[in-house]
Amino acid sequence: MTLRQDIVGNAMQMAVVNLHPGQTVYCEAGKFLFKTTNVTMETRLGGPSGNAGGSQPQGGGGGGGMGGVLRQAMGTAMQVGQRALAGESLAFQYFTAQGGEGTVGFAGVLPGEMRALELNGTRAWFAEKDAFVAAESTVDFGIAFQGGRTGRKGGEGFVLEKFTGHGTVIIAGAGNFIDLNPAEFGGRIEVDTGCVVAFEEGIHYGVQRVGGLNRQGVMNAVFGGEGLSLATLEGNGQVILQSLTIESLANALRKAQGGDKQGPTGGLFSTNAG
Repeated sequence: MTLRQDIVGNAMQMAVVNLHPGQTVYCEAGKFLFKTTNVTMETRLGGPSGNAGGSQPQGGGGGGGMGGVLRQAMGTAMQVGQRALAGESLAFQYFTAQGGEGTVGFAGVLPGEMRALELNGTRAWFAEKDAFVAAESTVDFGIAFQGGRTGRKGGEGFVLEKFTGHGTVIIAGAGNFIDLNPAEFGGRIEVDTGCVVAFEEGIHYGVQRVGGLNRQGVMNAVFGGEGLSLATLEGNGQVILQSLTIESLANALRKAQGGDKQGPTGGLFSTNAG
């Protein structure tokens, strides 16, 4: 059953979701705005991936007896542990319409756009940490860890959110979105590591050094404001980028408060101490 939703607003968008009777949508803790009185709200640890967190109906064939309960508990514990390691919220909130149609509102945490992605079971979607807002209960939420080398070099690139299954998932980012396909630009694009919002399965995500260890490479790192790394996206598929990075927003707020920690050169010599 398709999730009926409208994304409204401009600078700070919200998603207004209309639920059929019995239909369930879940969100990350902190993304809920409002609901009608006939929509129930339940907070659970973990998400629906692998039926952990309670996506399987009560009384369903979940393996039976203590063995099934133990497997479900272990699955939930592993999922919560992954999310804790990734710095994500430990809990999800589930909303179900009872006795008629209901309405729920959600939003991201930064000024910017939202996007509804439709999953048909053939391709997963990956998103940067904190992009997830809400999804149908038929969409599985997971954590994907990039290789250690990529994570160490890229900072933001180590942890990704992964969405599989069927249905609608709603994501949010900062600023405005732009959609690109690396295949239309020679098969590869390079972007600021903080600009990546989401991409389809089939896109290879990596991180590379900005320039070599030469004069121009040092100039890029020290004065270019990008630090030492750029994200690379290769392949054929949809990529969503955002025009505002969390780091640039934080720096602008610090500067406005008289606490600019960038220094005269930014980039490599930037200090982000509070």
